[in-house]
Amino acid sequence: MKIFNTPSNSSAFTGFILLGFPCPREGQILLFVLFTVVYLLTLTGNGSIICAVHWDQRLHIPMYILLANFSFLEIWYVTSTVPNMLANFLSDTKVISFSGCFLQFYFFFSLGSTECFFLAVMAFDRYPAICQPLHYPTIMTRRLCTNLVINCWVLAFIWFLIPVVIISQMSFCGSKIIDHFLCDPAPLLTLACKKAPVIELIFSVLCPLPVFMLFLFIVGSYALVLRAVLTVPSAAGRRKAFSTCGSHLTVVSLFYGSVIVMYGSPPSQNEAGKQKIVTLFYSVVTPLLNPVIYSLRNKDMKKSLKKLWGT
Repeated sequence: MKIFNTPSNSSAFTGFILLGFPCPREGQILLFVLFTVVYLLTLTGNGSIICAVHWDQRLHIPMYILLANFSFLEIWYVTSTVPNMLANFLSDTKVISFSGCFLQFYFFFSLGSTECFFLAVMAFDRYPAICQPLHYPTIMTRRLCTNLVINCWVLAFIWFLIPVVIISQMSFCGSKIIDHFLCDPAPLLTLACKKAPVIELIFSVLCPLPVFMLFLFIVGSYALVLRAVLTVPSAAGRRKAFSTCGSHLTVVSLFYGSVIVMYGSPPSQNEAGKQKIVTLFYSVVTPLLNPVIYSLRNKDMKKSLKKLWGT
């Protein structure tokens, strides 16, 4: 990677500066404590779901296998940002190396895309479970479930490989200050020595494309589920059908709601501040809430977690 220093930069400067959440030292320490607690709770909650699915034979069905893999994903998703954020709270320089910046960039967006794929696969799982319950065991087999999980990881990590490699080969000038708590492509591209409209166009298309394509797939799946549920004659049957997908719908709403605010709303005066808050919500807050949502709205999961914790 080529780096050209300006007169204001030290020759020993070897990375970008992540501004994060600027505030006095006391505020940085308070944020450090807050996000440490959030991070530990996220690891505990998602780790508990993984252990519950692994140890409870009743949960060895596609729905819970996908949920366990989703929780595993959430652990890595939050780990791609929070540990570095915690280090920055206690750092005076807030510097991240060039290689560290682009590694975070790649893993954060690849894991975010993996989450979109998993949410789509989980919606696909609910469709035969509700619309074709008699054929569900033959449709959603263990082999198909395994192949879907592998494809979610592989496709997402391939998707962002080329854009990250291209951007990493650009030359960067100026202050090298990124007004964010992670290495986001938008502020990175503004630091390029030469404007690259083609690269910006490619990334602006590649970044939201899987998000919105998979969102349309989820909407289509649940439209078919809704049509099938409305044909159920009894109110109790309809409630039972809706309860099986209620947790997933809540998680989809939280994740995609924040993403749509991020990419769909018009630019504001405090664009950097808005991006930080929205990114923080879908990358840190949502992984924290997901275990709570799935455990509170699912009786089988609630029983397994109580057994796991000995309560």
